[in-house]
Amino acid sequence: MRRATLVVALGVLVLTSAAGAQQEQMQMAHDHGAMEMDANGELSWRMPPMDPNMPMMPGLMGALPAVGPILPGFGLDPMDYPEARPREVMDLVDGQEITLTASVVRRMIAGRQYLVFAYNQQYPGPLLRAPTGATVVVNFENEIDQATTVHWHGLRLDNRFDGVPGVTQAPVLPGESFRYEVLFADTGVYWYHPHMREDIQQDLGLYGNLLAVPTQPDYYAEVNREEFLILDDMLIDDAGIVPYGDAAPTHTLMGRFGNVMLTNGATDYRLDVDRGEVVRFYVTNVANARTFNVTFGGAPIKVVASDLSKYEHEVWVDSVPIAPAERYVIEVRFDESGTVPIENTIQAIDHFRGEFYPHVDHLGNVSVADSMTDRDLADGFATLRSNLDVAADVDSYRAHFDRAPDHEIELTLEIGDLPLPIIQSMEFEKGLYVPPVEWNDTMPMMNWLSTGEEVRWILRDRASGRENMDIRWEFKKGDIVKLRVFNNPETLHPMHHPIHVHGQRYLVTSVDGVPNSNLVWKDTAIVPVASTVDMLIEMTNPGEWMVHCHIAEHLHSGMMLSFSVE
Repeated sequence: MRRATLVVALGVLVLTSAAGAQQEQMQMAHDHGAMEMDANGELSWRMPPMDPNMPMMPGLMGALPAVGPILPGFGLDPMDYPEARPREVMDLVDGQEITLTASVVRRMIAGRQYLVFAYNQQYPGPLLRAPTGATVVVNFENEIDQATTVHWHGLRLDNRFDGVPGVTQAPVLPGESFRYEVLFADTGVYWYHPHMREDIQQDLGLYGNLLAVPTQPDYYAEVNREEFLILDDMLIDDAGIVPYGDAAPTHTLMGRFGNVMLTNGATDYRLDVDRGEVVRFYVTNVANARTFNVTFGGAPIKVVASDLSKYEHEVWVDSVPIAPAERYVIEVRFDESGTVPIENTIQAIDHFRGEFYPHVDHLGNVSVADSMTDRDLADGFATLRSNLDVAADVDSYRAHFDRAPDHEIELTLEIGDLPLPIIQSMEFEKGLYVPPVEWNDTMPMMNWLSTGEEVRWILRDRASGRENMDIRWEFKKGDIVKLRVFNNPETLHPMHHPIHVHGQRYLVTSVDGVPNSNLVWKDTAIVPVASTVDMLIEMTNPGEWMVHCHIAEHLHSGMMLSFSVE
Protein backbone atom coordinates (compact mmCIF):
# COMPACT_ATOMS: atom_id res chain seq x y z
CA MET A 1 0.00 0.00 0.00
CA ARG A 2 1.34 3.43 -0.93
CA ARG A 3 2.07 5.67 2.03
CA ALA A 4 0.60 9.17 1.94
CA THR A 5 2.78 12.00 3.29
CA LEU A 6 1.40 15.22 4.75
CA VAL A 7 3.50 18.14 3.50
CA VAL A 8 3.24 21.68 4.88
CA ALA A 9 3.90 24.03 1.96
CA LEU A 10 3.18 27.77 1.85
CA GLY A 11 0.95 27.47 4.87
CA VAL A 12 -1.40 25.08 3.06
CA LEU A 13 -1.73 21.40 3.87
CA VAL A 14 -1.23 19.44 0.67
CA LEU A 15 -1.74 15.69 0.55
CA THR A 16 0.71 14.09 -1.86
CA SER A 17 1.52 10.52 -2.72
CA ALA A 18 5.06 9.73 -1.59
CA ALA A 19 5.45 7.13 -4.33
CA GLY A 20 3.55 8.92 -7.11
CA ALA A 21 4.06 12.67 -6.81
CA GLN A 22 7.70 12.47 -5.79
CA GLN A 23 8.50 10.11 -8.66
CA GLU A 24 6.82 12.55 -11.05
CA GLN A 25 8.75 15.47 -9.55
CA MET A 26 12.06 13.68 -9.90
CA GLN A 27 11.34 12.70 -13.52
CA MET A 28 10.47 16.31 -14.37
CA ALA A 29 13.65 17.49 -12.64
CA HIS A 30 15.71 14.94 -14.58
CA ASP A 31 14.15 15.93 -17.91
CA HIS A 32 14.70 19.61 -17.18
CA GLY A 33 18.22 18.99 -15.93
CA ALA A 34 19.22 17.24 -19.15
CA MET A 35 18.72 20.42 -21.20
CA GLU A 36 22.00 22.37 -21.31
CA MET A 37 21.50 24.07 -24.72
CA ASP A 38 18.48 25.81 -26.15
CA ALA A 39 17.26 25.42 -29.74
CA ASN A 40 19.95 27.83 -30.96
CA GLY A 41 22.78 25.95 -29.27
CA GLU A 42 23.15 28.61 -26.56
CA LEU A 43 23.69 27.84 -22.88
CA SER A 44 20.35 27.63 -21.06
CA TRP A 45 19.27 27.36 -17.45
CA ARG A 46 18.40 23.98 -16.03
CA MET A 47 17.03 23.18 -12.62
CA PRO A 48 19.69 22.17 -10.06
CA PRO A 49 19.86 18.64 -8.64
CA MET A 50 17.17 18.00 -6.05
CA ASP A 51 17.46 15.89 -2.91
CA PRO A 52 14.97 13.03 -3.44
CA ASN A 53 13.83 13.48 0.17
CA MET A 54 12.65 17.03 -0.53
CA PRO A 55 9.36 17.80 -2.31
CA MET A 56 9.18 20.15 -5.28
CA MET A 57 7.83 23.53 -4.19
CA PRO A 58 4.41 24.25 -5.75
CA GLY A 59 4.37 27.09 -8.28
CA LEU A 60 8.08 27.07 -9.12
CA MET A 61 8.33 24.46 -11.88
CA GLY A 62 9.58 26.32 -14.95
CA ALA A 63 10.78 29.35 -12.96
CA LEU A 64 14.26 30.62 -13.88
CA PRO A 65 16.77 32.94 -12.18
CA ALA A 66 16.53 36.64 -13.03
CA VAL A 67 20.03 36.62 -14.53
CA GLY A 68 21.38 34.71 -17.49
CA PRO A 69 23.53 31.57 -17.27
CA ILE A 70 27.29 31.52 -17.76
CA LEU A 71 29.67 28.57 -17.78
CA PRO A 72 33.31 29.19 -18.71
CA GLY A 73 34.40 26.70 -21.37
CA PHE A 74 30.85 26.03 -22.58
CA GLY A 75 30.89 24.73 -26.15
CA LEU A 76 34.66 24.19 -26.20
CA ASP A 77 36.37 20.85 -26.69
CA PRO A 78 38.15 19.85 -23.45
CA MET A 79 40.73 17.91 -25.46
CA ASP A 80 42.01 21.22 -26.86
CA TYR A 81 43.26 22.20 -23.40
CA PRO A 82 46.07 20.82 -21.22
CA GLU A 83 45.22 18.27 -18.57
CA ALA A 84 45.65 19.55 -15.02
CA ARG A 85 48.07 17.75 -12.72
CA PRO A 86 48.08 17.31 -8.93
CA ARG A 87 49.48 20.08 -6.77
CA GLU A 88 53.20 20.55 -6.43
CA VAL A 89 55.05 21.94 -3.40
CA MET A 90 57.21 25.03 -3.86
CA ASP A 91 59.69 25.47 -1.01
CA LEU A 92 60.63 29.13 -1.14
CA VAL A 93 63.21 31.37 0.51
CA ASP A 94 63.17 35.05 1.35
CA GLY A 95 63.36 37.17 -1.79
CA GLN A 96 62.61 34.34 -4.22
CA GLU A 97 60.60 35.20 -7.33
CA ILE A 98 58.04 32.85 -8.90
CA THR A 99 55.33 32.92 -11.57
CA LEU A 100 51.69 32.04 -10.88
CA THR A 101 49.41 31.71 -13.90
CA ALA A 102 45.62 31.35 -13.95
CA SER A 103 44.46 29.41 -17.02
CA VAL A 104 41.86 27.02 -18.42
CA VAL A 105 42.60 23.31 -18.00
CA ARG A 106 40.96 19.95 -18.52
CA ARG A 107 40.02 18.00 -15.39
CA MET A 108 38.57 14.56 -14.74
CA ILE A 109 36.04 14.92 -11.89
CA ALA A 110 33.89 11.99 -10.79
CA GLY A 111 34.64 10.15 -14.02
CA ARG A 112 33.87 12.96 -16.47
CA GLN A 113 35.96 15.57 -18.28
CA TYR A 114 35.35 19.26 -17.56
CA LEU A 115 36.97 22.55 -18.47
CA VAL A 116 37.84 24.41 -15.28
CA PHE A 117 40.38 26.95 -14.02
CA ALA A 118 43.73 26.28 -12.34
CA TYR A 119 46.83 28.01 -11.05
CA ASN A 120 49.94 26.74 -12.86
CA GLN A 121 47.75 23.97 -14.38
CA GLN A 122 47.54 22.26 -10.96
CA TYR A 123 44.72 21.15 -8.66
CA PRO A 124 44.74 22.72 -6.16
CA GLY A 125 47.21 25.47 -7.02
CA PRO A 126 50.82 24.92 -5.92
CA LEU A 127 51.51 24.87 -2.18
CA LEU A 128 53.72 27.87 -1.44
CA ARG A 129 55.83 27.09 1.63
CA ALA A 130 58.24 29.65 3.12
CA PRO A 131 59.79 30.46 6.50
CA THR A 132 57.87 32.82 8.76
CA GLY A 133 59.05 36.35 8.02
CA ALA A 134 60.01 35.67 4.41
CA THR A 135 58.80 37.80 1.50
CA VAL A 136 58.21 36.12 -1.85
CA VAL A 137 57.61 37.92 -5.16
CA VAL A 138 54.77 36.39 -7.18
CA ASN A 139 54.43 37.45 -10.81
CA PHE A 140 50.79 36.70 -11.54
CA GLU A 141 49.59 36.17 -15.12
CA ASN A 142 45.92 36.05 -16.09
CA GLU A 143 45.14 33.66 -18.96
CA ILE A 144 41.43 33.12 -18.22
CA ASP A 145 38.69 35.06 -20.01
CA GLN A 146 37.61 37.01 -16.93
CA ALA A 147 39.22 39.85 -15.00
CA THR A 148 40.65 38.60 -11.72
CA THR A 149 43.04 39.29 -8.83
CA VAL A 150 44.81 37.20 -6.20
CA HIS A 151 43.95 37.68 -2.52
CA TRP A 152 46.46 36.21 -0.05
CA HIS A 153 43.91 35.22 2.55
CA GLY A 154 44.97 35.82 6.16
CA LEU A 155 48.45 37.15 5.44
CA ARG A 156 49.26 40.50 7.03
CA LEU A 157 51.07 41.87 4.02
CA ASP A 158 51.41 45.33 2.47
CA ASN A 159 47.96 46.73 1.63
CA ARG A 160 48.73 47.32 -2.07
CA PHE A 161 49.16 43.55 -2.51
CA ASP A 162 45.89 42.49 -0.83
CA GLY A 163 44.20 41.79 -4.16
CA VAL A 164 40.92 43.70 -3.72
CA PRO A 165 39.79 45.28 -7.01
CA GLY A 166 38.95 48.95 -6.76
CA VAL A 167 40.45 49.19 -3.27
CA THR A 168 44.07 48.00 -3.40
CA GLN A 169 44.59 47.43 -7.15
CA ALA A 170 42.94 47.51 -10.55
CA PRO A 171 41.52 44.23 -11.87
CA VAL A 172 44.01 42.09 -13.79
CA LEU A 173 42.39 41.85 -17.20
CA PRO A 174 42.75 38.81 -19.50
CA GLY A 175 46.29 38.76 -20.87
CA GLU A 176 47.61 41.13 -18.21
CA SER A 177 49.87 40.55 -15.20
CA PHE A 178 50.50 41.92 -11.71
CA ARG A 179 53.47 41.74 -9.37
CA TYR A 180 52.67 40.77 -5.75
CA GLU A 181 55.04 40.89 -2.80
CA VAL A 182 53.77 38.23 -0.39
CA LEU A 183 54.89 38.51 3.24
CA PHE A 184 54.62 35.35 5.36
CA ALA A 185 54.27 37.42 8.54
CA ASP A 186 52.76 34.95 11.01
CA THR A 187 53.35 31.22 11.47
CA GLY A 188 50.25 29.44 10.21
CA VAL A 189 48.37 28.02 7.25
CA TYR A 190 46.81 30.36 4.67
CA TRP A 191 45.36 30.22 1.20
CA TYR A 192 45.13 32.28 -1.98
CA HIS A 193 42.16 32.81 -4.27
CA PRO A 194 40.54 35.43 -6.53
CA HIS A 195 38.67 38.41 -5.14
CA MET A 196 36.51 38.86 -8.23
CA ARG A 197 33.50 36.63 -8.88
CA GLU A 198 34.76 34.10 -6.37
CA ASP A 199 31.49 32.26 -6.80
CA ILE A 200 32.73 31.28 -10.30
CA GLN A 201 36.52 31.48 -10.35
CA GLN A 202 37.22 29.97 -6.95
CA ASP A 203 34.53 27.32 -7.42
CA LEU A 204 36.15 26.27 -10.71
CA GLY A 205 39.53 25.65 -9.10
CA LEU A 206 41.42 28.89 -8.44
CA TYR A 207 42.70 28.24 -4.93
CA GLY A 208 45.84 27.01 -3.20
CA ASN A 209 47.54 26.85 0.20
CA LEU A 210 50.37 28.85 1.73
CA LEU A 211 52.33 27.72 4.77
CA ALA A 212 54.40 30.01 6.97
CA VAL A 213 56.85 27.52 8.46
CA PRO A 214 57.82 28.14 12.10
CA THR A 215 61.42 29.18 12.64
CA GLN A 216 61.64 27.50 16.07
CA PRO A 217 61.92 23.70 15.85
CA ASP A 218 59.55 22.87 18.73
CA TYR A 219 56.74 25.23 17.69
CA TYR A 220 54.56 22.16 17.09
CA ALA A 221 54.91 18.71 18.65
CA GLU A 222 56.77 15.99 16.79
CA VAL A 223 54.68 14.05 14.22
CA ASN A 224 55.40 11.30 11.71
CA ARG A 225 54.28 13.36 8.73
CA GLU A 226 52.37 16.47 7.62
CA GLU A 227 49.51 16.50 5.10
CA PHE A 228 47.27 19.19 3.60
CA LEU A 229 43.53 18.80 3.14
CA ILE A 230 41.68 21.39 1.03
CA LEU A 231 37.94 20.72 1.25
CA ASP A 232 35.55 21.83 -1.49
CA ASP A 233 32.35 20.88 -3.27
CA MET A 234 30.96 21.37 -6.79
CA LEU A 235 27.39 21.44 -8.10
CA ILE A 236 27.18 18.90 -10.95
CA ASP A 237 24.22 17.17 -12.60
CA ASP A 238 23.74 14.77 -15.50
CA ALA A 239 24.56 17.52 -18.01
CA GLY A 240 27.72 18.72 -16.24
CA ILE A 241 28.60 21.66 -14.02
CA VAL A 242 25.45 23.64 -13.22
CA PRO A 243 25.83 27.14 -14.79
CA TYR A 244 26.52 30.27 -12.76
CA GLY A 245 24.77 33.64 -12.96
CA ASP A 246 26.26 36.04 -15.50
CA ALA A 247 25.43 39.54 -14.21
CA ALA A 248 25.09 38.43 -10.58
CA PRO A 249 25.38 35.21 -8.57
CA THR A 250 22.59 32.69 -8.16
CA HIS A 251 22.10 30.79 -4.87
CA THR A 252 22.34 34.03 -2.88
CA LEU A 253 20.06 32.98 -0.01
CA MET A 254 22.24 30.14 1.28
CA GLY A 255 25.22 30.13 -1.05
CA ARG A 256 26.00 27.55 -3.71
CA PHE A 257 26.18 24.13 -2.05
CA GLY A 258 27.77 21.43 -4.19
CA ASN A 259 26.80 17.77 -4.42
CA VAL A 260 30.24 16.42 -5.38
CA MET A 261 32.80 16.52 -2.56
CA LEU A 262 36.44 17.30 -3.40
CA THR A 263 39.49 16.81 -1.22
CA ASN A 264 42.60 18.40 -2.71
CA GLY A 265 40.59 18.88 -5.89
CA ALA A 266 39.73 15.19 -6.35
CA THR A 267 37.00 12.74 -5.37
CA ASP A 268 39.36 9.88 -4.50
CA TYR A 269 41.73 11.26 -1.86
CA ARG A 270 43.76 8.50 -0.22
CA LEU A 271 46.61 8.47 2.28
CA ASP A 272 48.71 5.42 3.24
CA VAL A 273 50.23 5.31 6.74
CA ASP A 274 51.77 2.77 9.08
CA ARG A 275 49.90 1.75 12.19
CA GLY A 276 50.59 4.11 15.07
CA GLU A 277 51.53 7.09 12.91
CA VAL A 278 50.64 10.60 14.06
CA VAL A 279 49.71 12.84 11.14
CA ARG A 280 49.46 16.61 11.29
CA PHE A 281 46.72 17.79 8.91
CA TYR A 282 46.48 21.38 7.72
CA VAL A 283 42.77 21.67 6.87
CA THR A 284 41.34 24.47 4.70
CA ASN A 285 37.73 24.99 3.61
CA VAL A 286 37.53 26.65 0.17
CA ALA A 287 33.87 25.85 -0.56
CA ASN A 288 31.56 28.66 -1.65
CA ALA A 289 29.11 28.04 1.19
CA ARG A 290 29.40 24.63 2.86
CA THR A 291 30.54 24.34 6.47
CA PHE A 292 32.10 20.90 6.92
CA ASN A 293 32.14 18.77 10.08
CA VAL A 294 35.18 16.56 9.58
CA THR A 295 35.57 13.18 11.28
CA PHE A 296 38.23 10.46 11.02
CA GLY A 297 36.26 7.28 11.67
CA GLY A 298 36.56 7.56 15.43
CA ALA A 299 40.35 8.07 15.45
CA PRO A 300 41.43 10.54 18.18
CA ILE A 301 41.75 14.16 16.98
CA LYS A 302 43.77 16.87 18.67
CA VAL A 303 43.20 20.52 17.68
CA VAL A 304 46.50 22.39 17.74
CA ALA A 305 46.09 25.68 15.88
CA SER A 306 43.87 27.75 13.63
CA ASP A 307 44.30 30.62 11.19
CA LEU A 308 47.22 32.70 12.50
CA SER A 309 48.44 30.92 15.63
CA LYS A 310 48.35 27.97 17.96
CA TYR A 311 45.63 27.74 20.59
CA GLU A 312 46.47 28.60 24.17
CA HIS A 313 45.71 24.96 24.98
CA GLU A 314 45.50 21.90 22.74
CA VAL A 315 42.19 20.04 23.01
CA TRP A 316 40.66 16.68 22.09
CA VAL A 317 37.63 16.75 19.77
CA ASP A 318 35.39 14.21 18.07
CA SER A 319 35.04 16.32 14.91
CA VAL A 320 36.30 19.52 13.32
CA PRO A 321 33.63 22.02 12.21
CA ILE A 322 35.20 24.34 9.63
CA ALA A 323 33.44 27.21 7.87
CA PRO A 324 34.34 28.61 4.44
CA ALA A 325 37.82 30.23 4.50
CA GLU A 326 38.76 28.90 7.95
CA ARG A 327 41.84 26.75 8.58
CA TYR A 328 42.62 24.31 11.38
CA VAL A 329 45.80 22.47 12.28
CA ILE A 330 44.95 19.10 13.78
CA GLU A 331 46.82 15.93 14.71
CA VAL A 332 45.36 12.45 14.33
CA ARG A 333 46.86 9.13 15.48
CA PHE A 334 45.96 6.01 13.51
CA ASP A 335 46.46 3.20 16.03
CA GLU A 336 44.40 0.47 14.33
CA SER A 337 45.06 -1.13 10.96
CA GLY A 338 42.43 -0.98 8.23
CA THR A 339 40.66 1.79 6.33
CA VAL A 340 39.76 4.96 8.22
CA PRO A 341 37.22 7.13 6.36
CA ILE A 342 37.50 10.91 6.34
CA GLU A 343 33.92 12.16 6.33
CA ASN A 344 31.68 15.18 6.58
CA THR A 345 29.30 14.01 9.31
CA ILE A 346 26.28 16.24 9.90
CA GLN A 347 22.70 16.39 11.10
CA ALA A 348 20.93 17.64 7.99
CA ILE A 349 17.56 19.34 8.10
CA ASP A 350 14.54 19.24 5.80
CA HIS A 351 12.69 22.51 6.37
CA PHE A 352 9.68 21.42 4.36
CA ARG A 353 9.02 18.37 6.50
CA GLY A 354 10.48 19.76 9.69
CA GLU A 355 12.82 16.78 10.02
CA PHE A 356 16.42 16.21 11.05
CA TYR A 357 18.28 13.30 9.53
CA PRO A 358 21.90 12.10 9.74
CA HIS A 359 23.97 12.63 6.62
CA VAL A 360 27.53 11.64 5.73
CA ASP A 361 29.67 12.81 2.78
CA HIS A 362 32.76 10.78 1.96
CA LEU A 363 35.89 12.94 1.72
CA GLY A 364 38.65 10.32 1.49
CA ASN A 365 40.31 7.29 3.06
CA VAL A 366 43.35 6.70 5.23
CA SER A 367 44.73 3.20 4.70
CA VAL A 368 46.50 2.04 7.87
CA ALA A 369 48.99 -0.81 7.39
CA ASP A 370 49.34 -3.77 9.74
CA SER A 371 53.00 -2.97 10.32
CA MET A 372 53.80 -0.66 13.22
CA THR A 373 55.62 2.62 12.59
CA ASP A 374 59.31 2.54 13.45
CA ARG A 375 58.94 5.92 15.22
CA ASP A 376 56.21 5.60 17.85
CA LEU A 377 55.09 9.03 19.07
CA ALA A 378 52.19 7.81 21.22
CA ASP A 379 53.43 9.44 24.43
CA GLY A 380 53.85 12.84 22.81
CA PHE A 381 50.47 12.59 21.12
CA ALA A 382 48.78 11.77 24.42
CA THR A 383 50.05 15.06 25.87
CA LEU A 384 47.93 18.19 25.50
CA ARG A 385 50.36 21.07 25.37
CA SER A 386 49.71 24.48 26.88
CA ASN A 387 51.30 27.11 24.66
CA LEU A 388 52.77 29.71 26.96
CA ASP A 389 53.98 31.80 24.01
CA VAL A 390 50.39 32.26 22.79
CA ALA A 391 49.11 33.01 26.30
CA ALA A 392 51.85 35.61 26.77
CA ASP A 393 50.98 37.20 23.41
CA VAL A 394 47.30 37.41 24.38
CA ASP A 395 47.95 38.71 27.91
CA SER A 396 48.46 42.32 26.87
CA TYR A 397 44.97 42.36 25.31
CA ARG A 398 43.00 40.86 28.20
CA ALA A 399 42.25 44.27 29.72
CA HIS A 400 40.10 45.01 26.65
CA PHE A 401 37.97 41.87 26.88
CA ASP A 402 35.25 43.23 29.17
CA ARG A 403 35.00 46.82 27.94
CA ALA A 404 32.18 48.15 25.80
CA PRO A 405 32.46 47.55 22.06
CA ASP A 406 33.81 50.30 19.81
CA HIS A 407 31.50 49.28 16.99
CA GLU A 408 28.48 47.01 16.67
CA ILE A 409 27.25 45.51 13.41
CA GLU A 410 24.12 43.56 12.66
CA LEU A 411 23.95 40.82 10.03
CA THR A 412 20.69 40.87 8.11
CA LEU A 413 19.28 40.95 4.58
CA GLU A 414 16.75 42.59 2.28
CA ILE A 415 14.64 40.63 -0.20
CA GLY A 416 13.45 42.13 -3.46
CA ASP A 417 11.32 40.77 -6.27
CA LEU A 418 11.67 37.03 -5.78
CA PRO A 419 8.90 34.69 -7.01
CA LEU A 420 5.86 34.87 -4.73
CA PRO A 421 6.01 31.19 -3.62
CA ILE A 422 9.53 31.77 -2.26
CA ILE A 423 8.46 34.83 -0.28
CA GLN A 424 5.41 32.99 1.05
CA SER A 425 7.52 30.01 2.07
CA MET A 426 10.05 32.17 3.93
CA GLU A 427 7.24 34.06 5.65
CA PHE A 428 5.72 30.75 6.74
CA GLU A 429 9.04 29.49 8.09
CA LYS A 430 9.52 32.56 10.30
CA GLY A 431 9.02 31.51 13.88
CA LEU A 432 9.85 27.88 13.16
CA TYR A 433 13.11 26.30 14.27
CA VAL A 434 16.17 27.82 12.60
CA PRO A 435 19.48 25.96 13.04
CA PRO A 436 22.49 28.01 14.18
CA VAL A 437 24.43 26.61 11.19
CA GLU A 438 22.99 25.43 7.87
CA TRP A 439 24.97 22.25 7.16
CA ASN A 440 23.10 21.47 3.93
CA ASP A 441 21.05 23.25 1.28
CA THR A 442 17.60 22.94 2.77
CA MET A 443 15.78 24.52 -0.20
CA PRO A 444 17.67 23.90 -3.48
CA MET A 445 15.04 25.33 -5.84
CA MET A 446 14.45 28.51 -3.82
CA ASN A 447 18.17 28.99 -3.31
CA TRP A 448 18.98 28.60 -7.02
CA LEU A 449 16.30 31.11 -8.06
CA SER A 450 17.56 33.77 -5.64
CA THR A 451 20.14 36.03 -7.30
CA GLY A 452 22.13 39.11 -6.45
CA GLU A 453 19.47 41.11 -8.29
CA GLU A 454 16.85 40.36 -5.60
CA VAL A 455 18.84 39.49 -2.46
CA ARG A 456 20.99 42.00 -0.61
CA TRP A 457 22.95 40.70 2.37
CA ILE A 458 23.79 43.44 4.86
CA LEU A 459 26.40 44.43 7.42
CA ARG A 460 24.67 47.27 9.29
CA ASP A 461 26.46 49.67 11.65
CA ARG A 462 24.01 49.81 14.55
CA ALA A 463 25.15 53.28 15.65
CA SER A 464 24.99 55.13 12.34
CA GLY A 465 22.59 52.92 10.39
CA ARG A 466 25.05 52.83 7.50
CA GLU A 467 25.27 49.60 5.54
CA ASN A 468 27.96 47.68 3.68
CA MET A 469 30.29 49.91 1.65
CA ASP A 470 28.66 53.07 3.02
CA ILE A 471 30.36 52.24 6.33
CA ARG A 472 33.69 54.08 6.61
CA TRP A 473 35.51 53.30 9.83
CA GLU A 474 38.85 54.99 10.48
CA PHE A 475 41.47 53.73 12.91
CA LYS A 476 45.09 54.42 13.75
CA LYS A 477 47.92 51.95 13.78
CA GLY A 478 48.11 50.39 17.24
CA ASP A 479 44.39 50.72 17.99
CA ILE A 480 42.72 47.76 19.70
CA VAL A 481 39.16 47.68 18.37
CA LYS A 482 36.35 45.70 19.96
CA LEU A 483 33.75 44.72 17.38
CA ARG A 484 30.43 43.18 18.42
CA VAL A 485 28.65 41.20 15.68
CA PHE A 486 24.98 40.25 16.06
CA ASN A 487 23.40 37.80 13.60
CA ASN A 488 19.73 38.82 13.49
CA PRO A 489 17.46 35.74 13.51
CA GLU A 490 14.36 37.77 12.56
CA THR A 491 15.19 38.04 8.87
CA LEU A 492 13.26 36.26 6.12
CA HIS A 493 16.07 33.72 5.89
CA PRO A 494 18.47 33.65 8.86
CA MET A 495 21.89 32.26 7.90
CA HIS A 496 25.23 31.83 9.64
CA HIS A 497 28.12 33.94 8.30
CA PRO A 498 31.90 33.34 8.37
CA ILE A 499 33.27 36.86 8.92
CA HIS A 500 36.69 37.60 7.42
CA VAL A 501 38.82 40.62 8.34
CA HIS A 502 41.53 41.54 5.83
CA GLY A 503 45.05 42.52 6.80
CA GLN A 504 44.73 42.21 10.60
CA ARG A 505 44.30 39.48 13.19
CA TYR A 506 41.63 39.16 15.86
CA LEU A 507 40.56 37.20 18.93
CA VAL A 508 37.05 35.84 19.45
CA THR A 509 36.73 36.86 23.09
CA SER A 510 33.15 35.77 23.76
CA VAL A 511 30.07 34.21 22.17
CA ASP A 512 26.64 35.15 23.52
CA GLY A 513 28.28 36.71 26.56
CA VAL A 514 30.22 33.57 27.49
CA PRO A 515 33.97 34.28 27.66
CA ASN A 516 36.23 32.23 25.41
CA SER A 517 38.58 30.24 27.63
CA ASN A 518 40.92 29.03 24.87
CA LEU A 519 42.05 31.79 22.54
CA VAL A 520 43.65 31.70 19.12
CA TRP A 521 44.41 34.42 16.56
CA LYS A 522 41.89 34.33 13.70
CA ASP A 523 41.11 36.14 10.47
CA THR A 524 37.84 34.26 9.78
CA ALA A 525 35.26 33.02 12.29
CA ILE A 526 31.69 31.84 12.02
CA VAL A 527 28.82 33.85 13.54
CA PRO A 528 25.87 31.47 14.09
CA VAL A 529 22.25 32.52 13.68
CA ALA A 530 20.96 34.51 16.71
CA SER A 531 24.45 34.72 18.22
CA THR A 532 26.43 37.73 19.36
CA VAL A 533 30.18 37.40 18.86
CA ASP A 534 32.79 39.78 20.29
CA MET A 535 35.98 40.19 18.26
CA LEU A 536 39.06 42.06 19.44
CA ILE A 537 40.94 43.30 16.38
CA GLU A 538 44.57 44.38 16.55
CA MET A 539 45.05 47.24 14.06
CA THR A 540 48.72 46.95 13.14
CA ASN A 541 48.67 47.03 9.35
CA PRO A 542 48.10 50.41 7.64
CA GLY A 543 45.90 50.72 4.57
CA GLU A 544 42.36 50.30 3.28
CA TRP A 545 40.92 46.91 4.24
CA MET A 546 37.75 44.86 3.97
CA VAL A 547 35.42 43.02 6.34
CA HIS A 548 33.02 40.61 4.65
CA CYS A 549 31.12 37.35 4.80
CA HIS A 550 33.10 34.58 3.13
CA ILE A 551 30.11 32.79 1.64
CA ALA A 552 30.93 33.81 -1.93
CA GLU A 553 27.35 34.53 -2.95
CA HIS A 554 26.79 36.70 0.15
CA LEU A 555 29.94 38.70 -0.55
CA HIS A 556 28.86 39.37 -4.13
CA SER A 557 25.39 40.32 -2.89
CA GLY A 558 26.76 43.26 -0.96
CA MET A 559 27.90 41.83 2.40
CA MET A 560 31.16 43.77 2.83
CA LEU A 561 32.44 46.98 4.42
CA SER A 562 35.67 48.96 4.37
CA PHE A 563 37.89 50.40 7.09
CA SER A 564 41.17 52.30 7.06
CA VAL A 565 44.18 52.12 9.36
CA GLU A 566 46.28 55.30 9.28
